[in-house]
Amino acid sequence: MNRRTSVPSAHDPAAQPGVLSAFGRSIWRYKAFYVMLLPGLLYYIVFKYIPMYGVIIAFKNYNLMEGIWSSPWASPWNKHFLTFFESPYFSQLLTNTFLISVYKLIFGMVPPIAMALLLNECRIKWFRSLIQTLTYMPHFLSWVIIYGILLALLSQSSGLLNRWLEDAGGTAIPFLTSTSYFRSILVGSEIWQNLGWGAIIYLAAIAGIDPTLYEAARVDGASRMRMIWHVTLPGIRTVVIMLLILNLGHILDAGFEQIYIMYNVQVYAVADILDTWVFRTGLQQLNFSLASAVGLFKAAIGLILVLGSNKLAKRWGEGIW
Repeated sequence: MNRRTSVPSAHDPAAQPGVLSAFGRSIWRYKAFYVMLLPGLLYYIVFKYIPMYGVIIAFKNYNLMEGIWSSPWASPWNKHFLTFFESPYFSQLLTNTFLISVYKLIFGMVPPIAMALLLNECRIKWFRSLIQTLTYMPHFLSWVIIYGILLALLSQSSGLLNRWLEDAGGTAIPFLTSTSYFRSILVGSEIWQNLGWGAIIYLAAIAGIDPTLYEAARVDGASRMRMIWHVTLPGIRTVVIMLLILNLGHILDAGFEQIYIMYNVQVYAVADILDTWVFRTGLQQLNFSLASAVGLFKAAIGLILVLGSNKLAKRWGEGIW
């Protein structure tokens, strides 16, 4: 069987060694891929990298009228960091942020994996499609709508659940204003919102597993549970570790929008996080330098966690880079 070989055109710059460098020839050869990469690259340059010059606000006494460059430098240079670290709320804010983030990370990773495994094992196509649709829908609801649903269910005065409790002879429970229940409601509502959407990634990873591995396991007499444990879960291990590393970079982002909409003065002790404090103290009072200092502090912690977790994951050969 004759194999056709493509002959480079004389007008193709990639075929002329002296015209372009090796890098330039590579770009020309794969120019279609670089064109497709361009929109995403421009997005990150314009909205992620160019605004990074604004971190100098954290080291200045920023004045909105004078602008970034004309505003005087803070004296000492770490003035705004010290203001944050010496705040009487610092330990409480850091504790709340870490706890809520860790709870969401730990309890939020297993349900999407379990949902993906259940959907993958389902052989009734219409039922699988129905469950997928129902679990995807909450992802497209805003936190305002979700809070309205929670209010209708958990309100102490008119919530459906509390009415059931009172009809059963019990007493109403202040779910949304109690420090004992509020964190659980935060974590539970986020799991519910992202359950089906998070399962998409794991379903895609499962679809990429070699089918011959299942056939070999079936020939060896493995049950469905054995195939899940020895074939499916090892097959998606890389994706699980990758998402874990990426999520660790946002460990101090406990969910500003969700908490800002749902919290109240009565649960500040367990719900007030870095972002909500910065919004009240830094932005509402126009203290942009303090807000930037806290943001830079969060970014530094996230970078350390990502680098450390990736180095730890590389010991098992599963690092991102």
